[in-house]
Amino acid sequence: MPPGKIILLHGPSSSGKSTLARALQSTIDAPFWHYSIDHIKDAGVLPSARIQSGEFNWSSLRPAFLSAFAHSVGVIMAEGNNLILEHILDQHVDVPQLRQTLVDQDLFFVGLHCPLDVLQAREIARGDRFKGSAAVDFQTVHAGMTYDFIVDSTAPAAQSANQLIAAWHKRSGRSAFFDHPDKIP
Repeated sequence: MPPGKIILLHGPSSSGKSTLARALQSTIDAPFWHYSIDHIKDAGVLPSARIQSGEFNWSSLRPAFLSAFAHSVGVIMAEGNNLILEHILDQHVDVPQLRQTLVDQDLFFVGLHCPLDVLQAREIARGDRFKGSAAVDFQTVHAGMTYDFIVDSTAPAAQSANQLIAAWHKRSGRSAFFDHPDKIP
């Protein structure tokens, strides 16, 4: 079975990655899984209460978790599944690991851009994020990144999904995600 295709959605917290992923999944002309760290967290896989209480140190658990997550993406793809992956990349851990895992995959790298005031309003409305995480991400998440396609996530999700799908169908060559593999973007 040939490996699946992957659309990697990258942007700050509250930038609309999940909303866009759902719009893509309901529109694109092939079956795609929607996968993210939030899905794992929300399923109760992590001992979140004990991490939040400080009993377990998230900083020490995080590298192994992110490595396992990257490997799980590779396994899903190897079985021929198409994947919409939403992620806030840690440039020092995730990017090298995902590049190694997905080096031979058909990957389309999408950046979601959104004004800071909109991110902050969404963060407050959601109520399930650490206050200020959107602002921190806004300052760092796109630094040095080159994308195959950029989405203005203030546009309606259905419109963005249609534009992204059109660009995805026209893609050719290797994804910008793999540019300069010896450097972190």
